[in-house]
Amino acid sequence: MTRLFDLLEYQIKNYPLNNAVNYQDVSGNWVSYSSSEIKDTAMQAASGLLQLGLKKGDKVAVVSYKNRPEWLIMDFAIQMAGLVSIPLYPTISSKEYEYILNEAEVKVAFCGGEDLFDKLKVAQKNTKSLKDIYCFNEEQGKPFWKTIFNTEKLETIAEIKAGIIGDDLATIIYTSGTTGNPKGVMLKHSNIMHIVIETSDLLVANAGEKVLSFLPLCHIYERTVSFAYYYKCVAIHFTGTDNLSGPEGDLATVKPVMFTTVPRLLEKVYEAIYNKGLALEGIKRKLFFWALALTDDFDIDRKLSFGQKLKWKAADKLIFSKWRAALGGNIRMIVTGAAPCPVKILRVFCASGINVREAYGLTETSPTLTGNTMKPNGTLLGTVGYAIEGVELFIDSSDGDYNENEGEILAHGPNVMVGYYKKPEINAKVFKEIEGKTWFCTGDIGKLIKGPGGREFLKITDRKKELLKTSGGKYVAPAPIENRVKEDFLVEQMMVIGDKQKFVSALIVPAEEALKNWCLHKKMKWTSLPEMVKKKKVIAKYDKIIANYNLEFSHIEQVKKISLISTPWLPIHEDGSDAELTPTLKLKRRVIREKYKTEIANIYADS
Repeated sequence: MTRLFDLLEYQIKNYPLNNAVNYQDVSGNWVSYSSSEIKDTAMQAASGLLQLGLKKGDKVAVVSYKNRPEWLIMDFAIQMAGLVSIPLYPTISSKEYEYILNEAEVKVAFCGGEDLFDKLKVAQKNTKSLKDIYCFNEEQGKPFWKTIFNTEKLETIAEIKAGIIGDDLATIIYTSGTTGNPKGVMLKHSNIMHIVIETSDLLVANAGEKVLSFLPLCHIYERTVSFAYYYKCVAIHFTGTDNLSGPEGDLATVKPVMFTTVPRLLEKVYEAIYNKGLALEGIKRKLFFWALALTDDFDIDRKLSFGQKLKWKAADKLIFSKWRAALGGNIRMIVTGAAPCPVKILRVFCASGINVREAYGLTETSPTLTGNTMKPNGTLLGTVGYAIEGVELFIDSSDGDYNENEGEILAHGPNVMVGYYKKPEINAKVFKEIEGKTWFCTGDIGKLIKGPGGREFLKITDRKKELLKTSGGKYVAPAPIENRVKEDFLVEQMMVIGDKQKFVSALIVPAEEALKNWCLHKKMKWTSLPEMVKKKKVIAKYDKIIANYNLEFSHIEQVKKISLISTPWLPIHEDGSDAELTPTLKLKRRVIREKYKTEIANIYADS
């Protein structure tokens, strides 16, 4: 099984489901597609694509604000028709759509939700190749996606399917990028299918059980996971992030056994838990923080004494069991990726019986390279796990001033991309020949650490291009400092600065709700975040936070000054101004430095 659409027949043959894919209608009721309905609908859509005049290799774009069955159905339809899918982020601008649609020469686009049709129509004016735009929602005056459905070309679809092989191009995914125009990552069916098969047994969900999917399908992370879910024959429930928690939320109603997420969502859950603890009084407050303190030195497979076991049992009954219930009560595993997860967050969740496992990969590697698992000796906190089957890692220290055993992470395996679309000059830079093998240069810096069971676990230490160099010639990796300080519940976002400067500083966006609670506790009247960040007492508190964390870093890495920022950094701004984050929530450092050049200048004014 090397082609992604083979998953349709595989599920029908091995474990057909009446609720293979599920979504909520406008009334909030869950509606299901069976395994057969998904296949039949995808076949009719594929036939419709041919009826539009599309030929093998033509490009079709798909974009939606929320995950929905239509996305998955069109993905399979595009594959079976021998076409190439171009997933788009819903949060980028019409100008960015225009760039991608033109470079990929997209012929048809499908969209769902809010302003996406209008944004695509704006981009279409300057995109000669784009002929048709269809909506997943039935709206007056807008072409409805089901109008293309037919059965007239089913025999032709069967012939096309028979001729498709694993090495055929399946998709071009445009990475958001922290600088410059996005690059189109070309992935074959076999690239993605390798990850589907080799990671499926690491996902602790059994056939027929329920899982939740809310990370955007336009990103290779959730898209590949959704294929893996399909391979495991579990019931996928598509939703958004706006109604996850609470007694009527999707976690409580679906009661999934697992889901994937990004660290920021886990951080927000932790912040909410912490703030609820702050609001408690008397013995309840003491018990809450006593239980929370137990997690500080938690480790996977740690051996406990009889007395320690009694403490953990009491903490679990009084505190941790309530946290698990808030996530639906059935969670066996949460996989986090796309960005570094603070170790403190991992400890808190794992200690409370909510098994969070961190994985690592890139769009260019379909995406998974490594992962911590639920297997014996399968996890080492503070790392992103060990290499999956078929993937080789190499730490290359030949072209930089790295610490001992550190270097750029190179990857080799059947999941590595074909290359960047129409970018031969960049392809020449990201692939390297070493000892007769072609290695992909990830741009991440890391090292391999011996862990449980003698396995080599990968620890990411920074992004190669994000290293800053002080005026004294010393290299500093911002990410480890940022990730550690962001573990403090008062810190929402942070960016370390100091390139070509005498010392390291930082821009910090406070966590507004947590800061409100702190001010209330200190009997300070709250007005607004822009006013509060100017208060001497607030600034002093953040200086103290930094001073405490500085003890963990070398002298050259220590943050000497900070500037508090009152506007959160976002992946999109309604006014069209430059976003500070990529759609996958990575810092656009160049944009942030430009936006806050006055604040940065003030930090270094007297240096």
